[in-house]
Amino acid sequence: MSEIPRGAIRFNTDSNKPELWDGSQWAEFQLSTPNLGRSVDTQPGARGILVGGYVAPTNTAKTSYINISSAGDSQDFGDLSLAIRYQAGCSSSTRGLTFAGYSNSYQSTITKTTIASTGSHATFGNVLIGGTAAGPLGHGSFSNQTRAFMFSGTAPNNGGQLPTMKYVTIASEGNTVDFGDMTYNYRYGSATGSKTRAMPMGGYGGSSAQNTINVITMSTTGDAQDFGDLSETMSDGMGTTTNGTRSLVHTRNAGFTDVALDSYSPISGGTTISFGNLSFARQFAPMNSCLSSPTRGVFPGGMSGPAATSGVIDYVEFATEGNAVDFGDMHTDASSGSYFSNAHGGL
Repeated sequence: MSEIPRGAIRFNTDSNKPELWDGSQWAEFQLSTPNLGRSVDTQPGARGILVGGYVAPTNTAKTSYINISSAGDSQDFGDLSLAIRYQAGCSSSTRGLTFAGYSNSYQSTITKTTIASTGSHATFGNVLIGGTAAGPLGHGSFSNQTRAFMFSGTAPNNGGQLPTMKYVTIASEGNTVDFGDMTYNYRYGSATGSKTRAMPMGGYGGSSAQNTINVITMSTTGDAQDFGDLSETMSDGMGTTTNGTRSLVHTRNAGFTDVALDSYSPISGGTTISFGNLSFARQFAPMNSCLSSPTRGVFPGGMSGPAATSGVIDYVEFATEGNAVDFGDMHTDASSGSYFSNAHGGL
């Protein structure tokens, strides 16, 4: 059989839907749009959700949302049932998931959010460690349209950080299922990916900051493989965003003085390269973020000092290398929250 050319189209007689060959799989044409609008928007656009986090000196239950296509301040989306930080989030085009985190104690709950409906938060299931509901923090996450993944982290009953990866099916409620192991123990790293693969990266392995990038194929199960390196080590919750063909990574950790963004290809892997700068130095910004549209990546908030949280939202254009531009302000200054959108590149 000859190789199928990328961009080929076929009609699937089983599903009665047209499909496009993307180079690795037949994908259905999407006839819906992620665009949602508000009265203050200049145009409808992809919606980004900002969930919880740390507002010095305590946690917050506040959530808010933005229209990624038009700059402006985030608007109130409603409150979680619990003030929480150090959670990780990802999404499909309709539903966001927030995994675990820390309130006054470690939490195991997975929260589902209906992106098109403000204030819609409910319990989805639990993170399981050794068959028991147990909540990590410092974990990473990424998703495609079907599955959401959680990468390790640390919890009080698991002896510290582990290499374990877990997943859930986004459309079905339930607890996490084991996927396989990373090549190293992992906490306070980040994750990015494409439509078919996810890449947990950086963080701490043992007591040392890492520059490792792993990769998994999301439609299967199994252990991760090495997929390249960060140009510098990543620690203390640096952030990522992606449109599926280019990922942007805030890798370097030099106290509260570093603003550098690197570019990375989730298609071919390799080593990250310089892209531009954020508008200000920060830690614990979007620790794990699918907060993007096909054209823009967004970096909200973060810790601007040892006891100071910021509400500044930056954005960058994926197609153009350069520095981040001011988008607006968060509804509540925060860091260490869960951020996702209905149009990120992993869909």
